[in-house]
Amino acid sequence: MDVEYPRFGEIVIAGVRFDHDLIVERGRARRRKNGPSKAYRDQFGHTPLAANEEIPWSARRLVIGTGADGRLPVMQEVRDLAEARGVELIELPTSEACRLLRSARRKEVNAILHVTC
Repeated sequence: MDVEYPRFGEIVIAGVRFDHDLIVERGRARRRKNGPSKAYRDQFGHTPLAANEEIPWSARRLVIGTGADGRLPVMQEVRDLAEARGVELIELPTSEACRLLRSARRKEVNAILHVTC
């Protein structure tokens, strides 16, 4: 997959620049809608990735890019759902997640990529 994290706040996929969090499913990118997770912001000090968000479970692996400094919290419920669904969950700072995605096959891996912190 042609994905880069050239700088804080920006991801480039197949030459298209995005300045917001993304969900990548089967090689296609769309905006992450984190509205459902905002209710947990005070609990985590940051809007986390929560189980009530739209999560792309359609692949065997889910890569979560946790931001430039790896500060995106991932709620335990997301980890539990991944385990229950047999999906390998990989949490990495976004630059490392993008490196991993570059060598991954589209059908085998989906991603949620946080572009800031």
